[in-house]
Amino acid sequence: MRITGIYAALSALLVIVLTIRVVLRRREARIGIGDGGDHELAKRVRAHANAVEYLPLALLLLLIVELNQTLPLVVHVFGIMLVVGRIAHAFGLSRSSKISAGRAVGTLLTLFAIIGMAVLLLWQAVVLATA
Repeated sequence: MRITGIYAALSALLVIVLTIRVVLRRREARIGIGDGGDHELAKRVRAHANAVEYLPLALLLLLIVELNQTLPLVVHVFGIMLVVGRIAHAFGLSRSSKISAGRAVGTLLTLFAIIGMAVLLLWQAVVLATA
């Protein structure tokens, strides 16, 4: 569980950074709720929300992968893919609301990590059930 802790902590710090960016923009634009039509605030809110939407499921999968005594290198690969993917996505979305390289790379890394962990866990369940 120590490996997952690293990526959970990094993810928490990312969410805090994204939260601070939203709060600062809200104060600057004097918008208490919603986005008030402020395009910059809308991008920041979506970058934050998107991280919060994907990280819980992905971190849960990462924890189960680790608890299944998967090789530490594999756990780290999934963790790195997840964190780098979320950072890339947040950076890409923060720069542009249009399709961007950061958003594309971030989405792909995140989805590959989630799909990879899900498939690995299903495979481990089948292998362990037949062993």
